[in-house]
Amino acid sequence: MNDSLKEKLIELLKEQKEIFGDDLFEELIQRKTKVITKDDEEVSITKKNPSIMNKSTPLNKKVYDKQFAFGECEDPANQAIESWESSESLEELHKKIGSCTKCVLHEGRNKFVFGVGNANADVMCIGEGPGAEEDKQGYPFVGRAGKLLTDILKAIKFSRDDVFIGNVVKCRPPGNRTPLPSEMDTCLPYLLKQIDLIKPKLILCLGLTAAQGLLNKKDSLTSMRGKIFEFRGAKAMVTYHPAALLRNPQWKKGCWEDVQKFRKLYDELN
Repeated sequence: MNDSLKEKLIELLKEQKEIFGDDLFEELIQRKTKVITKDDEEVSITKKNPSIMNKSTPLNKKVYDKQFAFGECEDPANQAIESWESSESLEELHKKIGSCTKCVLHEGRNKFVFGVGNANADVMCIGEGPGAEEDKQGYPFVGRAGKLLTDILKAIKFSRDDVFIGNVVKCRPPGNRTPLPSEMDTCLPYLLKQIDLIKPKLILCLGLTAAQGLLNKKDSLTSMRGKIFEFRGAKAMVTYHPAALLRNPQWKKGCWEDVQKFRKLYDELN
């Protein structure tokens, strides 16, 4: 570079500094990410932080989405859609969320309990979270409570193959404790996506935690039992969790009344 060109360049930079301020010339901690544009050109993007990058780097939207999807940077406008949200099947969703680490529950899990059953079910049964046996096998309701749920469904003329069974949280809470509100809030979008994919006509919430977590209600189990709630195009009802029935057999009569109403509602809708 000759001296004349260098002087012109220095003058130009001084003028830019007067217009844009010192921020334009701050030393950046450079981190380059190679991404593929929609024209299949490979480009490098230098990032200091999301806000600087967003203001000073005119990114192609597709380039930015790919960069975000692979975890290279955060979306400053918080507008990028996570890849799992575009899943078109339960199988695809399972593959995309099965390694989730968004909350602390993943730290102690053995297996991610996605849910099991008919992908086109008219009925979904939702519990609160996996227990020890579920965490071991990777399927919901497979222990003593699971056997009781199978018997309850059979009593109202459903088999496990007819329904889809899942939980509000998909990793076992330590010691089978009740999931924390923050844990349920983190995991709930996955359940909502399952509901949107399955499109059930009826949802049976098993226990107070499932009912409050899914329906966003603060009411007691007693006040919610027997009522019909509208939820994402389905009708939802609430009854006891099978594990609670094992501890309190006297509640089985109330559960029987609940599921009979549930079956009657199903028959009316069909």
